[in-house]
Amino acid sequence: MTGNGIRHKRHSIRLQGYDYTQQGMYFVTIVTHQRECLFGDIQDGVMRLNELGKIANSEWHRSGEIRAEIKLDIFVVMPNHLHGIVIIVGAHGHVGAHGHVGAHGRAPLRTPYRPPKSLGSFIAGYKSVVTKCINQMRDTPAIPVWQRNYQERIIRNEKELTRIREYISNNPAQWTLDKENQTTGYL
Repeated sequence: MTGNGIRHKRHSIRLQGYDYTQQGMYFVTIVTHQRECLFGDIQDGVMRLNELGKIANSEWHRSGEIRAEIKLDIFVVMPNHLHGIVIIVGAHGHVGAHGHVGAHGRAPLRTPYRPPKSLGSFIAGYKSVVTKCINQMRDTPAIPVWQRNYQERIIRNEKELTRIREYISNNPAQWTLDKENQTTGYL
């Protein structure tokens, strides 16, 4: 609800009817709150992580280590966003969208439902732990670090996978052209 008492209905940008718990590859972009450059800067086409960027980087790696249902492919932390390829590999006991099991740690029972071991559950967990660590470091409790949502694209074939990997690898060198770079006046 907004300050003037008007309730805004939020619409999901996810592909309606798609089961984000199923095995597959996803190109993910997560952007900082108000596109603030929190994670470092680009120097000579190379991303130089600051302490906050190192948190975002290490928690991404850690997520791949502690979540059996995912594998992480190439990724890059940029000054105000990150790009990565997430592969949902499934897990024993996996329950898909048609067999909901109720609430879980990152998504209490509510609408919209975010199934455990899904892309949404992974992103929510990642964003939550990074926000907590950054806010502890800066002594800024409850300050948002990320935009509310994230962007994803289902990777459908090897050609697309190769193209996206190249895009992610080249992203720091292309920072002056990046739409997320508000320092260039591009937007």
